[in-house]
Amino acid sequence: MFLRSVPRAAARSSAMPTTAIRSYRTVPGPMACLNARPQPEKKSIAPQQTRASSEHAIANPTLAGIEKRWEAMPPQEQAELWMQLRDRMKVDWHQMTLQEKKAAYWIAFGPHGPRAQAPKGEGLKIAVKVAQLTLASVAIFYAIHLFAKPQPKTMSKEWQEASNEYALREKINPIYGISAEGYEGKGFVQSPPAEKS
Repeated sequence: MFLRSVPRAAARSSAMPTTAIRSYRTVPGPMACLNARPQPEKKSIAPQQTRASSEHAIANPTLAGIEKRWEAMPPQEQAELWMQLRDRMKVDWHQMTLQEKKAAYWIAFGPHGPRAQAPKGEGLKIAVKVAQLTLASVAIFYAIHLFAKPQPKTMSKEWQEASNEYALREKINPIYGISAEGYEGKGFVQSPPAEKS
């Protein structure tokens, strides 16, 4: 049954007009061209453009004061300048101008975007907020303990000493615990003596 339907499906697909098939392409954002790879249809043009743009230095006025202008530049201009510098970096670095080297380094590693310096006084604001939250947590802790019920009788020193005696009598944990030879710890004792009421 399946083998009979294959030729019919192939005939139908070959009879379909090619205009019925659409190709959907996403439109990249302005910064997408920073990591863009050349498209297959443009391969014949790209090497010539790269060769032409990499042979000539980028104009000094374009790169002058890039540290001050970079943040204010539109994303498209940033991407174009970075692409030009990237093409220039493909040649021997001895052929690049000092201005191009500085601009490429600053764009790649400079204090802008996520690497920007923190605004003044931010450390003090953080320290003050941490101190406020610490004080609030201490206040909540003591408020809870103020209204809490008294500790159970098992949390008294006398009860815990009795637990030690029971553990020694029953030889509980004889390898490294309270019943072990030469044990010098407190055992179960961890609380102060019980308050007499």
